[in-house]
Amino acid sequence: MTPQHILVTGGGRGIGAAVVRLLVQQGHRVCLNYRSDQRAASALVTELSEAGGDVFAVQADVAQEADVLRLYEAVDARWARLDGLVNNAGILRAQSKLVDMDAARITEVLATNVTGTLLCAREAVLRLSTSRGGHGGGIVNISSAAARLGSANEYIDYAASKGAVDTLTIGLAAEVASEGIRVNAVRPGVIYTDIHASGGEPGRVERVKSAVPMQRGGTAEEVANAVAWLLSDAASYTTGSFIDVSGGR
Repeated sequence: MTPQHILVTGGGRGIGAAVVRLLVQQGHRVCLNYRSDQRAASALVTELSEAGGDVFAVQADVAQEADVLRLYEAVDARWARLDGLVNNAGILRAQSKLVDMDAARITEVLATNVTGTLLCAREAVLRLSTSRGGHGGGIVNISSAAARLGSANEYIDYAASKGAVDTLTIGLAAEVASEGIRVNAVRPGVIYTDIHASGGEPGRVERVKSAVPMQRGGTAEEVANAVAWLLSDAASYTTGSFIDVSGGR
């Protein structure tokens, strides 16, 4: 297997960290982006580097275009090529009904989850496109089952942002298919990660798992397996597609 050069945004914790760990274990070279938790990112880089992995971390807030450009400049300086992007960075805020949300909250969520995802995809296309001197490659967007379910009474703004990610996946896949780029998405369901604490309910998975046909929450590793497959040659004829890692819900 030829090692790929892959950027994972939001790669310091949760699903992103599981993706980074799996890709490095598979022999790929990985740039781990993080926004604020330097300790977690550094610990993961140290762990994987000591095991022989080729991984480095870059701080950047994907909601800020200047940061996105700086992130990709760091990738260019390290590798001089890119083979894949995992668009994982995302945020949610405290559980709330829409009537109680203000514009500042909505703007913050959309800036990271939509604008940031678009900006990172844009820069990846500029480097991956065979019409621009790239070697082709894959983009995997991390969406959410919330895009289908709506997250009523909890975080409808987050769900709407992930609906936008789904639309981006479909449109961009068609736009760049002839340029050697495949664009797909993974939609996790209720997964045991600390993102639920951001919503104000760290134990949310335990509360809602009975509504999942498989009667359990998922793991970040299960999501990572789907991401890794979409980036691999085994998915060479797959684009504009979605894998729901949601236990049947």
